[in-house]
Amino acid sequence: MPKLQTKPQIKLIAGLGNPGEEYANTFHNAGFKFVEFLSGNESIWKETDSFFYFKYEKIILAKTKSFMNDSGRSVSKMLHYFNVGPEEIILAHDDSDLTLGEYKIQFNKGAAGHKGVSSVISNIKSKEFWRVRIGIRESVNGIPRKKAGDFVLKKITSTKQKELEKCFSSIKEDLEI
Repeated sequence: MPKLQTKPQIKLIAGLGNPGEEYANTFHNAGFKFVEFLSGNESIWKETDSFFYFKYEKIILAKTKSFMNDSGRSVSKMLHYFNVGPEEIILAHDDSDLTLGEYKIQFNKGAAGHKGVSSVISNIKSKEFWRVRIGIRESVNGIPRKKAGDFVLKKITSTKQKELEKCFSSIKEDLEI
């Protein structure tokens, strides 16, 4: 993916996912895994009643405590807690429309069927935020396989984890963080 034309003034990167050990290493938690990657997988995360956070240089990394489909309440509380506007955040989340290893960085887009993103838009009453859409769909010979519900909660193998980490490195480079 080419570098961004204009660098966003980001203060907060919010990773979406599902809380709990049973979901910890699933594709639906790609947003959590991305912010953990940025933090160097530090275990020194602080917490509030709605989210975990970690200060990374000049950016705050955060993970919701709510389930994916109810992410908006946690993200709304993050915005108030850190006094940032929607345009100053990046929402990192899984995207089953993109193949594993692909990603898109976008601003001011709709949810495109992603229930976590839809919850955020509904709760903060804006879609004017940045999104990092992290591809999780497997394909064989370039042809997508399976419905999203068949794989988003599957455990990530070590091979797939390496593909995600390579993708995360590219995203970090493109965002210049």
